[in-house]
Amino acid sequence: SPPAVVLLLSLLGLAAAGKLLVVPVDGSHWLSMQEVLDILGQRGHEVVVVAPEVTLHIKPSKNFVMKVYSVSYTQEELKKEFQAFFHFSFEQGSFLERFVKAYQGIKRITNFGVSSCGHLLQNKELIRYLEESKFDAVLTDPVLLCGAILAKHLSLPAVYFLRGMPCGLDFDATQCPRPPSYVPRGFTQLTDHMTFLQRVKNLLHDIPDIFLCDFAFQPYSKLASEFLQQDVTVQDLLRKGSVWLLRSEFVLDYPRPLMPNIIPIGGVNCAHKELPQ
Repeated sequence: SPPAVVLLLSLLGLAAAGKLLVVPVDGSHWLSMQEVLDILGQRGHEVVVVAPEVTLHIKPSKNFVMKVYSVSYTQEELKKEFQAFFHFSFEQGSFLERFVKAYQGIKRITNFGVSSCGHLLQNKELIRYLEESKFDAVLTDPVLLCGAILAKHLSLPAVYFLRGMPCGLDFDATQCPRPPSYVPRGFTQLTDHMTFLQRVKNLLHDIPDIFLCDFAFQPYSKLASEFLQQDVTVQDLLRKGSVWLLRSEFVLDYPRPLMPNIIPIGGVNCAHKELPQ
């Protein structure tokens, strides 16, 4: 829950307030993170949020400083693509039809994320401000890797605040086991008790994910390599995470292994719910 997150982030400064750079992801990702930032700001921590000037939900607040940068797309274009992306999730059809639609939708959303990140990294005035501000840490959602790129550039510990990542990238980055004989893949409708054929299906389900994630995340690798002037892979960026705050609740999600730096903090948004122990 948000109080637990606040307690963890408060350890950034035991005797004094900390200074936190936040690189958020728009949409529902932001709605969960905003409550945490509001509480941190109320408790005296200095919170700086960096966001594009065109967003769906990211708005200024009295509890944090907001730094915006210009982008090349409009509010109408962003809204249209987000709506199209979520509509295909509820459409019926064969596996191939749904795969093609997923490919097209993720490609369009990725283009927006990469474009936004590129404008941020090319904003020399804003980058100079971030370099001179001496932050204690970066809080970001790694589903878009711009925050991870900035954490590496600024040599700051990264705190990842996430619901999950496609293709098991979070498992790979934390070297967390994810055997297909035990951990069901997303959207398979399988459980952790599978027959042999179901385990085979679970294993095969990883194959299209490889292609989806390759084109969805590789543009960030290219962007990071150009900005940091060194060869950087997606896994290099994700391994930057010092702490992974996982917005997961095993009443809703399947059981899964956890590494020491992965901390479950509740479900999709449990801000107003008191969960049992």
